[in-house]
Amino acid sequence: MSVQERKERERAARERLIVATARELAEEQGWDAVTTRRLAERIEYSQPVLYSHFRGKREIIGAVALEGAVELAAAVRSATSAAPTADGPRGLVAALAHAYLDFAARHPAVYDALFQLDGGLAYAREDTPAPLKDAFASLLETLAEVAGDGVDPGAFTETFWAALHGLATLTRAGRLPPEYAASRVELLVDRLARV
Repeated sequence: MSVQERKERERAARERLIVATARELAEEQGWDAVTTRRLAERIEYSQPVLYSHFRGKREIIGAVALEGAVELAAAVRSATSAAPTADGPRGLVAALAHAYLDFAARHPAVYDALFQLDGGLAYAREDTPAPLKDAFASLLETLAEVAGDGVDPGAFTETFWAALHGLATLTRAGRLPPEYAASRVELLVDRLARV
C-alpha cells in the first residue's frame, strides 16, 4: 500500500469517526450539544482537523442525514420484504408505516438530521443526493401499487410520507396520546392506501 493510499484510508476513517461521534452525541444530548469543540474533544483531534473534513456543523448534519437515509431505506425494505404475503398490499403498506415510525422513534437525532435540520442537502431536486432519492424510492416501491387509479404515485407517496412524518413528530413531541398509536397507523393505511 502506498503512502497516499494509507493517508486516504486514514482520512476516510477519521471522517467516519466524526460522523459517528456527532450522531452519538446528538442521540444522547440533542443536536444543540454537537459543537466542533465537543466533537474535537471526544475524538481527540483538533478543531482544524474537523474543519479539514467538514466546513461546520451543517455539513456534519448532512453527513448524518445521508447515513440515516441509507438506514431508513434498508429498514423499510426489510420490513416490507418480511411482511406476510397473505395480507397482500395492505400488509406491505402497514409494514412500511410501522418501519418508518419505528425508525423515527429509535433514531430521533438521525431523523431530525434527515427531515428537520438544515444539513445543506437538496431535497426533491435534480441534484438530490442518491441516498435521499433511494430513501424516497423505498417508500415509492410499495406505495405506488396502492395509490389508486388516476393518482400520481409520486404525489401519493409524498402525501403518505407527510402523514407519517406528522405522526412521527407529533408523537415524539408528546402532542398525541400514545394509546392510539396503533389505531392511527391502521386508519392511515385504511384511508389512504386503496387495497
